[in-house]
Amino acid sequence: MTDEQAAKGTVGYLMEMGALKRGRRSGWWIAGVKDPETIAEHSFRTAVIGAVLAMMEGADPAKVALLCTFHDTQETRVGDIPWIGRRYLQAASNEKVTADQVADAHPAVAEGIKAVVHEYENGDSPEVLVAHDADKLECVIQGLEYLEQGYTNAREWVDTTRAKLKTPSARTLAEAAEGMPITEWQRTYLR
Repeated sequence: MTDEQAAKGTVGYLMEMGALKRGRRSGWWIAGVKDPETIAEHSFRTAVIGAVLAMMEGADPAKVALLCTFHDTQETRVGDIPWIGRRYLQAASNEKVTADQVADAHPAVAEGIKAVVHEYENGDSPEVLVAHDADKLECVIQGLEYLEQGYTNAREWVDTTRAKLKTPSARTLAEAAEGMPITEWQRTYLR
């Protein structure tokens, strides 16, 4: 592979990641949410939540944020398959999808991204545990926001996802978020 081919392959991957800004989180449609957040919006807040949880749990915030950033990148190829849909479909593993996505990228980029996805999918380090909790906590917070907007069916999603949280910090933050208005953050400045 030439340097030019590697550069084009890498840019191709970066352009593909732009599709995450247009792809919607389809599981929320089942709960009746008409215009759910995009996969990119979910991934961004998941990475921020992951870094925060890592700080609280004594894990590596940068590593957790990296794991969270790449956790749903495969959805450019397979879409956001909701849990109920996974009962009926057999999608390729996230590792296989990632390998195809980065096949033409710079070798260091390809190996680095594949390693991150493999660790997220198979690892058992504190960072992986926190990254998985970050994904779930983001869904809990998003669900609470949808509840406040009147989507009452989101309650079951919030409760079942919240029950899957493993780290004390994620459980504490989920408890704090319950019943908090989505505009609470600005009250500090409005007093």
